[in-house]
Amino acid sequence: MSVEFDFDGEVALVTGVGGALGSAAAGAFLEAGATVCGADVVEPESEDFLLDDPTRIDFYQGDFTDEADVERVLEEVVAEHGRLDYLLNIAGTWRGGDPIHETDVDTFDFLFDVNLKTMFLASKHALPHLRETEGAIVSVSARSSLEGGAGDGIYRATKAGVRLLTETIAEENLGTVRANAVMPSVIDTPMNREMMPDSDHSKWVDPADIGATMLLLCSDASSVTSGAAVPVYGEA
Repeated sequence: MSVEFDFDGEVALVTGVGGALGSAAAGAFLEAGATVCGADVVEPESEDFLLDDPTRIDFYQGDFTDEADVERVLEEVVAEHGRLDYLLNIAGTWRGGDPIHETDVDTFDFLFDVNLKTMFLASKHALPHLRETEGAIVSVSARSSLEGGAGDGIYRATKAGVRLLTETIAEENLGTVRANAVMPSVIDTPMNREMMPDSDHSKWVDPADIGATMLLLCSDASSVTSGAAVPVYGEA
């Protein structure tokens, strides 16, 4: 069964748009007719920028760990497009391999900045605009955030923080802005394939499928859903 959504006339901001999941989410919203604004610290000309055709989006370069940069990008998006309907908090990364007693504090700071601070700052500065349009936020948590685990406890903690902030934003904005999170297992990305070459990649989750779920969570089809952490595990 195919499902189509009509987001014509609406504006979505995707953070981390140059990554595998950010690119997929941008593609899903473009297919639905939305105007997609993409933000990333990586320039479209970089080989690390994975969006096939960056000319299809309105790109804003910015470091979303820097509040001044976040505020500037949000102001530019609304000034140029007149509104903001959806925020997709996708900027993030993984680091791990060491137990807590061997983990460098720089790794702690880096992961909390990239995974949690970006989500906090983007949401903080998007919310006043999203209240005006009664829009929605979808952020990226992780299945591994549901419990502790050896070797990547800091990553898990950041993604648990994303989930809890999502629930808080939903509670604080009842009736105006919906906030939900998706919880992937292992996403089929070039970086994950490089790190885990011997794994069964066929069981991993296609970024396009997660992008489709994010689109659903922003649509009227999920108008009664807010504060949820939605599993997107695939078979992994």
